[in-house]
Amino acid sequence: MLIDLSRKEHDLERTATGTEHTVDHVRLVPRPSDDPADPLNWSLWRKLAILWASSFYSFVNNWNSSAVAPAIPILAVVLQKDFAQLTHLVAVNVLLAGAANLWWVPLANVYGRRPVLLFCTLLMTFSTMWCGLAGSFNSLLAARVVQGIGIAAADAVAPDVVGEIFFVHQRGRAMAIYTVFLALGSLVGGVTGGYIASAYGYKYIFWIGTALSAASFLFILFLQPETLYDRVVPAAPYNGAHTHTDKEDGSTMESKGSDHIAHLEESSSYRPFTYGRSLRVGVNRGGLFRALLRPWASLLFPGTWLVMLHYGGLVGGIVTLSTVGPTLLAMPPYLWGANVGLLNVGGIIGTLLGAVYAYLTADRRITASASHDSGGHAEPETRLPLLAPPLFIATTGMWVFGFSAQYPGPTRWVGLEFGLGMLAFGLMSVPSIGFNYIIDSYNAISGDCFVMIVSFRAVISFAWTFFVGQWVTKSGPAEPFGIFGMLLGIFSLLTIPQWLYGKRTRIATQKWLPKRADH
Repeated sequence: MLIDLSRKEHDLERTATGTEHTVDHVRLVPRPSDDPADPLNWSLWRKLAILWASSFYSFVNNWNSSAVAPAIPILAVVLQKDFAQLTHLVAVNVLLAGAANLWWVPLANVYGRRPVLLFCTLLMTFSTMWCGLAGSFNSLLAARVVQGIGIAAADAVAPDVVGEIFFVHQRGRAMAIYTVFLALGSLVGGVTGGYIASAYGYKYIFWIGTALSAASFLFILFLQPETLYDRVVPAAPYNGAHTHTDKEDGSTMESKGSDHIAHLEESSSYRPFTYGRSLRVGVNRGGLFRALLRPWASLLFPGTWLVMLHYGGLVGGIVTLSTVGPTLLAMPPYLWGANVGLLNVGGIIGTLLGAVYAYLTADRRITASASHDSGGHAEPETRLPLLAPPLFIATTGMWVFGFSAQYPGPTRWVGLEFGLGMLAFGLMSVPSIGFNYIIDSYNAISGDCFVMIVSFRAVISFAWTFFVGQWVTKSGPAEPFGIFGMLLGIFSLLTIPQWLYGKRTRIATQKWLPKRADH
């Protein structure tokens, strides 16, 4: 059960004017404890600050990873390397950005989110500085490997933080905001990297990245408390939140249960959660070896595979398009020079449209489903039909890009822009919906699921990017991008059986889930 919007339990309130109001009780999921240190009880400003810190980290990580791609034509001249070799700078970075979560997430589950995020942002800062100081291709390649390790936690630990501070009916919009920054980082890096390299030299990309990385470290340090919390829910009845529905105009207003707020204020068994206390670092749950093995167990759940394939295909596509596209536009008949990064304008537009789609639909459908159910229940699979439009658009966009690139012409750049924009629309909206599906379905192991999702995404992105340079040179763009689109289409069709039978598979595999109070 996700949201229990009870239609059977309601009260009538009468205002001073005699107007009756129906009060429906929304039982908040997860159910918060009485402890002010419980992340679910934190104030809105603190939650928004954490959302900002996590989102900015995801933006910077993708900016650092992608800003190199539009500078490849300049790097080819400076470093005297061919296109296929230079794509490895992107491929190894993407690989480690996913694979490193095989240890970052277990460490975060044992020692807390905060120390891992602080260490990763600091590592990202110094490794990006190393990129700027590198004097050879091999040194730059090694620096990009370490940089990938530092940026990794933004894709798995950070979204789990977002899931730990918001209730289920709020997570969709919060995750949509996070995913906007995640997607825009790659696209803004793709636009600006070429201009920076052309005007100041490619090393300035890394010096700007160093400044952004340092800012991300400071945001995590001062704005993001530890969100790893072992919740003990109160034994007394809990009224949750109220949705007040005026019978005259049907307007709604959601507010936290007054009984629960009063209980928090009057409770003397818990220490106040001050700002100084929020800066504390130091959690140790123990069992590190077991935590390192746990992510692999998430492969037992079909939902993990579904989101993993979706995300892997979309990120693999956007990375290869962003890597190959600028080089194509640098050659005849386009000869865009420093403007090759403008290819990503289409991606930015697609991302913004995808953000609007995700923001408007992510929570509305599941809340509406709960309100129309006689028992007030909404299943996680309620979200899955929302994946159909963005997955169809993204798959088609892959083919549009490939066939437009195969037959270049003075105006064929429009097809490249549209193709990238269509794929970016999918990359923005699909993970936002998919990540929430994982949190709703497998809350107790959502972090472990994210580990495998981003790790597999890294493998797809690495494989496609590592070989796409030689493949395009040998066969042209239509063949590789046609096959990539076919694979993404197959991944998309797997949504249908999960939508139809996902609840049954969750029931069948429930025995493998650990027990947790907030699940």
